[in-house]
Amino acid sequence: MESAGPDEDAAPSSEQIAAVLHEAQQIPAGSDDQARAYAGEAVGLGVDIVEIDRMARILERTPAFAERVFSPAEREYCDSMANPATHYALRFAAREAIVKALGTGFAQGIGVHDIEVQRAKSGKPLAKLSGRALEIAEEQGVRDLSLSLSYTHTDAVACAMAVTEASIRASEKRKDPKEELARQFKEVRGILDDL
Repeated sequence: MESAGPDEDAAPSSEQIAAVLHEAQQIPAGSDDQARAYAGEAVGLGVDIVEIDRMARILERTPAFAERVFSPAEREYCDSMANPATHYALRFAAREAIVKALGTGFAQGIGVHDIEVQRAKSGKPLAKLSGRALEIAEEQGVRDLSLSLSYTHTDAVACAMAVTEASIRASEKRKDPKEELARQFKEVRGILDDL
């Protein structure tokens, strides 16, 4: 449950993201402005890891912790599981990942009760925001807040990705490399046919 240091929490610059996108060939080389625009539109990605044994010790030592941090529905769900500490650890990691994805941490008035982890009928984890967390997400234009949870026998891991309307529009504007190649081929073929 320890937070990473300030250097580890720093979001990568749009230039760094652009370089990664070029490397992965997601954005054609030579389109730096397009890559920076695309990368700069995403709100963020947050990841957090919590040691399950540490969460178990906290719950044992301070039983009121669960009530102070988790919603009644979350507590009911976690307490119904064979290893409640695992599921509490997942939900705590999810809160940390979400505030990292929003770029705020637990600052700017966001409290632990402003974030609740729910489950869809399919079992997919869902982030329900309220209070200041919801206000910040709306201010940033967040359209989707995807959440992924996983655990091993020792650790609980959460990954949250906040996607804005602007990033969706930017990805829709991005040219498909295959379509662009086909267009260029037709253009060159037309030039050759004219010769």
